[in-house]
Parts: sequence; structure tokens; C-alpha cells
Amino acid sequence: EVISHMNHNFLKDFVVDMQNNIGSLLNVKNCVVNQMLVDRTMLGELFRKCGEKELEFLTNSGLWFGFMLGLIQMAVALLWENPWSLSIGGGIVGLATNWLALKWIFEPVNPTKVGPFILQGQFLRRQKEVAKEFSAFFANNILTSENMFHSILTDPTTAPAFQELFSKHLIKFGTAVSAGLSVMPEPEVMKMAAARAVEKLPNHIGVLHSYVDDKLRLQETLRISMEKMSSVQFERVLHPIFEEDELTLILAGAVLGFAAGLVQQGLETGTIKLQAPRPKQIWSHAVKTRKRIQALCPTKTICGSVSRVCSKLRNLRQRKSDNDTGDG
Repeated sequence: EVISHMNHNFLKDFVVDMQNNIGSLLNVKNCVVNQMLVDRTMLGELFRKCGEKELEFLTNSGLWFGFMLGLIQMAVALLWENPWSLSIGGGIVGLATNWLALKWIFEPVNPTKVGPFILQGQFLRRQKEVAKEFSAFFANNILTSENMFHSILTDPTTAPAFQELFSKHLIKFGTAVSAGLSVMPEPEVMKMAAARAVEKLPNHIGVLHSYVDDKLRLQETLRISMEKMSSVQFERVLHPIFEEDELTLILAGAVLGFAAGLVQQGLETGTIKLQAPRPKQIWSHAVKTRKRIQALCPTKTICGSVSRVCSKLRNLRQRKSDNDTGDG
């Protein structure tokens, strides 16, 4: 009973001391970055979950923005009789389409009233929805009890502080137990025992993970914190990922638009000619295709063979009947 009481005090004092020094025991940034480096698909999965609707909008917006800007391009081509207007216009339309789509997603950052309408970036309007997805992903995949304890025990910036803290409490506990048993081991022996205990600790803390995850309630804490973010703060959650390739996306739109315009220019000037197939060619290809399909279909092949055999039998029977009639 005395030992049980001492165990309780050891764990209570140790946990309280960990809480008071959590800043030096857990480097959250290193923990998250290391998890992302171990499994690089995690960042892509997080981006897909949080920005799925924005990616879908970026893909589909080309149709609507491209159509509206294409009408302007058509008007310019009618007024300016220059074949290069198609290529240049196509490049401008492609560039402007992707630029407008990106602006539409993240701007304006703060709600802005324009007449009867309130405008805000598409991503920013989904703050509560994204906060829910983001917090769930982090709580279940990144900042789990197992991953955090692994970081505490192995991160070079935090492991020495944890070992020192754990050793201090373990030596205190061991000294108290030894005094009760009237045995006083050497300080060096206690330090060696503490060091060995730290080495063995990862093999025994697995039983704590479900309890720690449940009591931390990290998902709820993250969700509430993200919902309370200002629009400026929340905008930086996803936008930096787009910013890295923003210029590439815009230039890619310009290049593809220019290429499409160049094809149009070729058709307009006669440089590129598209010959419509003749009816005879269409019929010839259709017949060849049908024959190939029949050749590849075993059932039709067998049925065709059986039909030919039956036809030959009928012909032979007819001939025999005709011969008998002639003899008669």
C-alpha cells in the first residue's frame, strides 16, 4: 500500500512537471514536419481534403471564364483582321482565366460589400467547414499521442530535456523507496538505472496512447481555434501552397491558350487543313471494323460456322431430292 501510494505520487508529480515544461519537451513544428517527411503523401492528402472544392472550382472555372473572355476575343478578331489576333488573344484569355480563378478563391480576404452583394474569397467563406476537416486530419494522423511521444523521446531538441526530467523524478522515487527499505544505493547506480529506464520507456507507453488521445481532445481544440481565426490568419492556411505554383498555373494557362489560338490561326489561314472523310471511306472502315469484331468474338464465329455447315447440308439434301425425282 505504501509503494502504491509512492507510485501514485511519482506519476502525479512527473505528469504535472511535464505539463509545466511542455514547451521544452515537445517541439510541435518538428513533430509535424517529421511526420510529413516520413510520409510525403500526407501533405497531399491534407491539401486535397481542405482544398478539394477550390481545386474543383479552379478546374471548372476555365469553362466559364474562358467562354466569357472568348466572346471578347471573338469580337476583337472580327474587328481586327489579323490572323495573329487568335494566337495572342488565346494566350491572354488563358492567362486571365487562371489569374481570375486564383483571385476568386482567396480574394477579397475580408467580407467586402459591393452594392447588394457581399464578396469574399471562396476558400474564406468555408472557414468552419475547412476547420473541421483540418482538425480531424491533424488529430487522427499527425498529432496523435504515439507521434508526440515519439517526437519527445527522439527529437534531438527535446530528448535531453525529457531524459533529465524523467531521471530527476525516477531518482527521487528510487531514493524514497530505498530509504524505506534502509538501503542507500550509490548515486551513480541510480543514474544508470534512470538512463536504462528511459531506454526501455518506449516499449511500455503504448498503453497510454488511447487514454491520452481521449483526454487531450485535440480535434475539438484545433477546430475551435481555427474557427476563431481572423480572415487574414485563416487565408494563410491554404494560400501558401497555391502561392508556390501560382505563377506556373497562370503561365501554363497562357501557353495552352496561345497553342489553341495558334491552331485556330492555322485553320483560318489554311496552314492547317482538316479533310472530312468521304462516305465511301466511312462505309469501308465500318465494314472492316465489323469483320474484326466478328473475328474476335468466338460465339459469333462458331454460330457462323454452324450456319454455313447447315446451309451446305440443306443444299446436298436438295440436290439428292432433285436427283431422285429425275430418276423417277
